[in-house]
Amino acid sequence: MGKKNTPRLFLVPAMLIFSSAIMALAWLGHLKYKDDLSFSLATLFAWLLVLPEYLLNVTAIRWGIGLFQPSQMAAINLSSGVVFITLVSHFILGEELTTQKYIGFGLMIIAMVLISEPKSSQTDNSTN
Repeated sequence: MGKKNTPRLFLVPAMLIFSSAIMALAWLGHLKYKDDLSFSLATLFAWLLVLPEYLLNVTAIRWGIGLFQPSQMAAINLSSGVVFITLVSHFILGEELTTQKYIGFGLMIIAMVLISEPKSSQTDNSTN
């Protein structure tokens, strides 16, 4: 891997994580104002957030292919998405964070490590 790819090693995951934060706001942020916003305004708010999120996500995936496996990028995006959904739910909508949720996040971290590990060496069974 050359030096010119080094910034992408950090930029791609950061872009995927940031896109997850934007998506969480698009999905749930309007609920804080559900009595003040019409459905049409809430939809407009969500779509105004989703367009830049989509551009960021697609760009990150296109830049990341070859440096990361598609499953690794999806795991980064989906796991960070769940974390941001919980953060938006807690800090914007007032949902309680429980011990069960913290345990779930711990399991997600373990899953991320397992998914992100380089391919393990496979033994050649054809010689047996």
